Amino acid sequence: MVQIDSPKAVEGEGGRYTLTSGTLAAVVLAVCLAQMALAIPSLITGLLQQDLAPSSAQLTWVADAFFLPVAALELGFGVFGDLFGRKRLLVGGAALIVVGSTVAVLVPGSGYSSDTRVSLLILAQLLSGIGAAAIFPTSLAMVAAGTHTTATRARGVAIWAAALSIGGFLGPLLAGLSTKIHSGWAGNGNWRWAYVGVLVIAAVSALVSLAFARNSSAPEGRSLDWPGQITSALGLFALLYAVIQGSESGWGSPQIVIAFLAAAVLLGLFVFVENRTDAPLLLLSVFKNRAFAVNSLVTVIGMFGFLAILYSTSIRLTIVQGFSPLRATVAYLFFGGVGLVQLPLTSKLLERYNPRWVLFSGLTLIGASGLWFAGIPTSNRALSSIFGPLILAGVGSALAFAAISAVAVNTLPNHLAGMASGATSTFRDLGFALGPAIMSAVALSQAAKEISRNLADNPTLSKAYAAFQAAPAHAPADQKPQLEAAVHAVGSGPLGANSVPGSITSPDGHVIPFNPLKDVAFHALSSSYSLAFVLGGAAALVAAALTLVGGPGGVGQAHLDDDPHTLDG
Repeated sequence: MVQIDSPKAVEGEGGRYTLTSGTLAAVVLAVCLAQMALAIPSLITGLLQQDLAPSSAQLTWVADAFFLPVAALELGFGVFGDLFGRKRLLVGGAALIVVGSTVAVLVPGSGYSSDTRVSLLILAQLLSGIGAAAIFPTSLAMVAAGTHTTATRARGVAIWAAALSIGGFLGPLLAGLSTKIHSGWAGNGNWRWAYVGVLVIAAVSALVSLAFARNSSAPEGRSLDWPGQITSALGLFALLYAVIQGSESGWGSPQIVIAFLAAAVLLGLFVFVENRTDAPLLLLSVFKNRAFAVNSLVTVIGMFGFLAILYSTSIRLTIVQGFSPLRATVAYLFFGGVGLVQLPLTSKLLERYNPRWVLFSGLTLIGASGLWFAGIPTSNRALSSIFGPLILAGVGSALAFAAISAVAVNTLPNHLAGMASGATSTFRDLGFALGPAIMSAVALSQAAKEISRNLADNPTLSKAYAAFQAAPAHAPADQKPQLEAAVHAVGSGPLGANSVPGSITSPDGHVIPFNPLKDVAFHALSSSYSLAFVLGGAAALVAAALTLVGGPGGVGQAHLDDDPHTLDG
């Protein structure tokens, strides 16, 4: 039974907890906030590269530091919401994002080392990620627990998924607009204004949730299950650490091998513990439900493919092609903004058709967009050239986000809403975390090999690069710091090599050759990220194919009946 804090205010027909407009507004704002916080780093990677001079692995960690706690902690937060009340987590999650955004804003300037500044930004992302980990499963559980018919569930889930898509657009838009503010921080430090915006929205979200959201919980059959929480969180953390850090430290290095082994042992222990506890964190018997089990696998693979395409698009536009964050925001208008326009259609499709077929359609469109992207040369800088694949990806992701959530919460009874939401959020965000990590590892290693091959095969290029590296030693004292920073950036990896201009203009107007690896790095990155688009598209198509074996029912057969009490079992 779902418990509430104010029965008269929120009970509907039959005395059941019903989703109110105030709760839905709080949920939408919180989900939008969490997705904005998640999306912002993708648009400011170029500025971060110029301002903080991170290595390629550090730049990947800035994005994945957010995903790490999200993927590792969502199962636990699903339980906390069931036991202690979901409203508390909605408020607390927004408050943690306030704290994380504050740390990001306070990252010091150039007087501190690059490693110190990047580490503080990674810490900020971790804190915000913990907040988002509380928001994602809690918000979906509130929608699931408060909807009791196919029509209301379809509308609620569609609105929740649209909030994800809208946040995915508004975050980059906020990042793009913030870069036009040229006060407060010197040089390229104005990326901090994006976190100021998130901080303000997070504070508003916490207040709205506190004032308007109605609390609910479902403590029956649930417990804190500390052994399950610890083994699952540490196991997922070890797995993601190994995947993210492997390209930097070497896949055969002791720390990466140990991390993979630890992940296997801890996740094995998690399964062992969950099979032997009376009130598990994750009821493993739910995977006997074919639709839920296949949907979980599809979620990981499909969201991996989508984030691989999204992340590759961000790198292509902002770092490889050098678009301003605001101009690159156009891409996210299609990735996320389509969700709002498409909301009535998505809701109607979920209500009328089996969500499995809606999911199949969405993933197929995402896969097609990745393959289309791969065929568009990076030398073509016209935004219009990528409108086609952007539209496919936007429409497809809006359908997929909603359908994944609908299949998960529709196939389990309402008293397991927290568990279903937590598990689905975990699988979705595990795919989200693996997408940038694996694609970065593949693309950057391929680009680095191509640059090394060019240096080895071209003595003239090799000689020019050696002269570039030696330039700081022969430079006047006032120019030495800038030259050292440029040499460090070019040596940090393919992204850094592409970020330093190939030529500079002297005070008297003469153009002087500068970074000899600029063109080589550009072409190497163009080729390697085309491969990333192919892999992302292929993953989405594999996930689409898997949906066809996901459960019974034809296109027109919904998972649920229209009996108002169907979902309360």
